[in-house]
Amino acid sequence: MIGSYIKTSGRNLMRNKLFSFINIVGLAVSMSVGLLLIAFVLDLYSYDKFHENGDRIYRITNAVASNGVQNGKFGTTSIKTGKLIREKMTGVEEVAILRSDFSQDAKVGDNVVPIKGFWAEPSLFRIFTFPMLEGNPATALNDPYSIVLTETAAKKLFGNGSALGKAIKFDTLDYQVTGVMKDVPFFSHIHFEALVSFATAEKINKNDQRFEAWENMYSNYVYLLLPENADKVSIQSQLDAIAREENRAEERTKIQLELLPLDEIVVGEELRRPMGPTGPHMPPVVVWILGGLAFVVILCACFNYSNLSMARAMRRFKEVGLRKAIGAGKSQIRYQFLAEAIIISLAALLLSYAIFLLLRPQLINIAPEMQHMVKLELTPSMVVAFIVFSIAVGMVAGFMPALFFSKVSAINALRNVSSVKVFQHVMVKRTLVVIQYTVTLIFITATAVGYVQYKNILAFDLGFKTENILNINMQGNNPDVLLKELGEMPEVTALSRSLIITSIGNAWGGYMKSEDSRDSVLVLTNHVDENYLPLHEHKLAAGGNFKARPTTANAATEVIVNEQVLKRLNIGAGDPEKAIGEEITFNSFQVHGRKMTIVGVMKDFHYGRVENLIEPVAFMFWTPGDRAVINAKIQSTDMVGTLAKIESVWKKTDRIHPFQAEFYDKAIEAAYSEFSAMVKIIGFLSFLAISIASMGLFGMVVFTTETRLKEISIRKIMGATSGSLVFLLSRDFLLLLATAALIALPATYVFFEKVVLTNFPYHTPVQIAELFVGLLVVLLIAFIMIGSQTIKAARSNPAEVLKSE
Repeated sequence: MIGSYIKTSGRNLMRNKLFSFINIVGLAVSMSVGLLLIAFVLDLYSYDKFHENGDRIYRITNAVASNGVQNGKFGTTSIKTGKLIREKMTGVEEVAILRSDFSQDAKVGDNVVPIKGFWAEPSLFRIFTFPMLEGNPATALNDPYSIVLTETAAKKLFGNGSALGKAIKFDTLDYQVTGVMKDVPFFSHIHFEALVSFATAEKINKNDQRFEAWENMYSNYVYLLLPENADKVSIQSQLDAIAREENRAEERTKIQLELLPLDEIVVGEELRRPMGPTGPHMPPVVVWILGGLAFVVILCACFNYSNLSMARAMRRFKEVGLRKAIGAGKSQIRYQFLAEAIIISLAALLLSYAIFLLLRPQLINIAPEMQHMVKLELTPSMVVAFIVFSIAVGMVAGFMPALFFSKVSAINALRNVSSVKVFQHVMVKRTLVVIQYTVTLIFITATAVGYVQYKNILAFDLGFKTENILNINMQGNNPDVLLKELGEMPEVTALSRSLIITSIGNAWGGYMKSEDSRDSVLVLTNHVDENYLPLHEHKLAAGGNFKARPTTANAATEVIVNEQVLKRLNIGAGDPEKAIGEEITFNSFQVHGRKMTIVGVMKDFHYGRVENLIEPVAFMFWTPGDRAVINAKIQSTDMVGTLAKIESVWKKTDRIHPFQAEFYDKAIEAAYSEFSAMVKIIGFLSFLAISIASMGLFGMVVFTTETRLKEISIRKIMGATSGSLVFLLSRDFLLLLATAALIALPATYVFFEKVVLTNFPYHTPVQIAELFVGLLVVLLIAFIMIGSQTIKAARSNPAEVLKSE
């Protein structure tokens, strides 16, 4: 029986080649989106599956509040947290502390290689499954100045020879290689080239009282291995008890400790510092949104299949009537049409996989973080998922035609095809068209609005200038040599130094207090030299630039603040002139109780990204102990050649590290890459949606013209003109499109103004023109679809149509 279904379906598909082609292409185009989503989700949920005890591994996260204000949740915690868990808690099998600030140049003879990794406790190897190639994992990280290399890092330093027991020099200290492990798999949330014993970090920081402070939590990760069937409620209550005890000694900062399962680190709640600045992470809401969009597109394709199937219904009634006459039941008819839909879907799967291969690199390169997050490579589980998905799509697409044809009466179908009521429920037909075009209009309008808003963000006035400013990361080098070389280049018109690059999501800061304020206020900071303000054209409301030129951080006592600082701390009653000379106290994890004098007040500017409100900001003087970024203002007609010259100067300064420089405008563009990616994805889906909806509309027009050919012929005989017939046939479809527009345009407007753009306090309002661009595109395509068929029907010869009557 199944063979009969397949054979009959195959014959029907070959007999209706055009119909089959349209259906296969329509399903394939939409299914390619489904394949991308399946591959994307499978990759995301592949993270950390190689750990043998993965279901029992948890990370400690911190929920932080300062002065009663929630500062968000962090993937990091303090070293003290890890030690207190080990000392005080029961029901925990293993604890491992990981610290993320190891980044140095490894020297082996004349070979110098930059190495990045973590300071780690020996228990790390008992929690995670990182196979060791050389050395004993139980003891490899026991002693100070011991290091475990990955296989690739070991080859970079020692070639193909054994690295075990050999020495590596970092700065002036010798480290011994006590182990070589396999490279960290791609689908690991932790990536490193080396693990250095945590005992080394403790020894280096033995005089730093802040090293193990409760609130010093931004560079440390604590992992737990719980026993089988562990009581997580008891574990959490013990964590709460530790937090309560430690928070008593803190005036400003209150920390809550929470358990985070290993499988929720990559796909889970968004945390600050999930695993360093570039840790892989995808909020579940994004996966659900992408899944919802893909589902809508696929559902439209299924509607399209249903429409086209029933549009060609006249050619199938006698076939169905004969089947029923010789004994076929309703279920057999349903199975026949479901089998036909599944065959088309499986055929579409082959084409959709080819489209998937074309689109895969586009998706991976759509945003920089995607390249480090997914591979989208074919795996056995992915093949199974693709096939199951294809069969499911076929069943959904074939459900309505199967139900429709199974209800056809054999007597009516064989006696007089015209007596069969092809579509009794006209509302169902109209609903399908309205749904398809509502979705299409929402996609196209959202693309237009999103693109305009994205461009407005990039062109937003930040309060300072970024044009032609090249930011060069010094990567630990002294900037003075490079500054001297760059200063002699005619293309470089101005130079300055800074600690970080603002307005792209980076943040540095501490707490500031004045004599007139009761509480401390969180103030975002940057360390800059005397050339920074004029180079970036920051505007001063009062005062001036830095006067002193301190060479140590402790000697830097001048500060330039923005107007928000005056408002929050009630300095000078909000008058910038009165604030000059006022003294404030600054506290951070590096600085405690430093008295500083306000020498300048800047106009407010966007230190953070555009979705953030303007916050209190302070500039302090850059000193040689700070991390350095050189800001170079460039004036050149040959930017490519100028960059090559600057890179050649860099290579004279540093032969080890690659040149890392980016124009400010490009850095800002990269900071909003997720918005660009979303606009591109929705734009692509809108293209698919309008293509599929157009085919669906084409099917409905064919359906209507075929069922009304005799009516059209009679009207022509009675004197109706072609123009009046075109209007008559297209009127219903135009009303359906108008209905879709009345739903889609207000819905899109409300969605952006009340949901999306509420996160952007400085956004520009959605314009009417942006909403109607999509409508005009859809109407143009719809006119082509409708006009081509209605004109053909209106020009038909009445004698040929009515000769059998």
